[in-house]
Amino acid sequence: MNMTLDIPIQEIPSENDQPDILDQVRKISQTDLAAVVDACDQEGFYPEAVLRKLGRAGAFGAHLGLTQEPSDFGLAIKCMAEVSRVCGATGFVVWCHDVCGVYMQASKNPALTGKALLDHAQGITLGGTGMSNPMKTYSDIETMMLKAKKVESGYLVSGALPWVSHIGLDHYFGTVCAVIDEQTGEVNPDHQIMFILPCNRQGVTLKDCPSFSAMEGTSTYGLLLKDVLITAEDIVADPAKPFIKNIKASFILLQTGMGLGVAQGAIDSMWQVEDQLGKVNQFLEDRPIALQQELDDLEARIMVLAKTPYESNDDYLLKVLDARAHASELALRAAQSALLHQGARGYLLSSAVQRRVRESHFVAIVTPALKHLRLEMARLKGQSFLN
Repeated sequence: MNMTLDIPIQEIPSENDQPDILDQVRKISQTDLAAVVDACDQEGFYPEAVLRKLGRAGAFGAHLGLTQEPSDFGLAIKCMAEVSRVCGATGFVVWCHDVCGVYMQASKNPALTGKALLDHAQGITLGGTGMSNPMKTYSDIETMMLKAKKVESGYLVSGALPWVSHIGLDHYFGTVCAVIDEQTGEVNPDHQIMFILPCNRQGVTLKDCPSFSAMEGTSTYGLLLKDVLITAEDIVADPAKPFIKNIKASFILLQTGMGLGVAQGAIDSMWQVEDQLGKVNQFLEDRPIALQQELDDLEARIMVLAKTPYESNDDYLLKVLDARAHASELALRAAQSALLHQGARGYLLSSAVQRRVRESHFVAIVTPALKHLRLEMARLKGQSFLN
């Protein structure tokens, strides 16, 4: 996979620099990102320069443990939360990039680790994730949209994905496809492959998507694949299903950074009007002090889970699913409460509160959506449900 740019590698901050990583991410978010957040939301501006700066600061490498031991998923989640506190769309892009790093590192494929992973961790190269359809397929919600035929040099993949985020012609992404059985000519339900695909590969077409609420600045495209060659250098896992089981908890746990950040941004907006409107806002439910306590308690719970992100037993996964669902629910409540606290000013289209309401909806519907999370939790608890 030839994706690196002619940019010198900068050393990733060491473990001793971890407080500085979070401080730098917070500063970049509150200055560089804050300066373009309206353009991201209203004009579909993709903040690539900000993303590369976050990469240089160490935001994308904390959970990978490339130069520090052990890896720190908790720090990665906190970094994502700081970004999401300012811009939920960019926080989502950070998650896309972070989880793509998980795929690459866990692949153990020399072509996807080493320098390729270092470049990814530093934001020198940029890559996203196209796992919405595969994750829903593994939960029996959808069927696999990409299909592969085995050939001598690897696999030829064809199909379409309606939207993949944090991609472009010089980007790449990770996804899964079903494999067609050579004997029957039908999809083999027990064989899927996972791979990293550069978007400039022959046979890949990027198509503009319809406009998305609050997510226009995420560089999201529809993808059409026609006989795209996947070689051994691209493979993350073959077969894919056992691999997905091993990384599923980390995939979902990382997403909590989005919910934590959007909720914190909403609470910040509530405090902004407290001096002026507190005497009447005191009659509202979900006041900032109570929401902050709930958010702090949730973050503490997530930080415990972040110490063992690659556990795959059902009890651990259930705790991760519950924390992710709580992050969605809290973001929704905090954003709505912030709108009520700010009143008419929060209903202006240009208001950060109005944007966070839309961002909180995205936190609740991005795969796995809140309903998907509850389905998975019900299954793990052995609860019965219709169909």
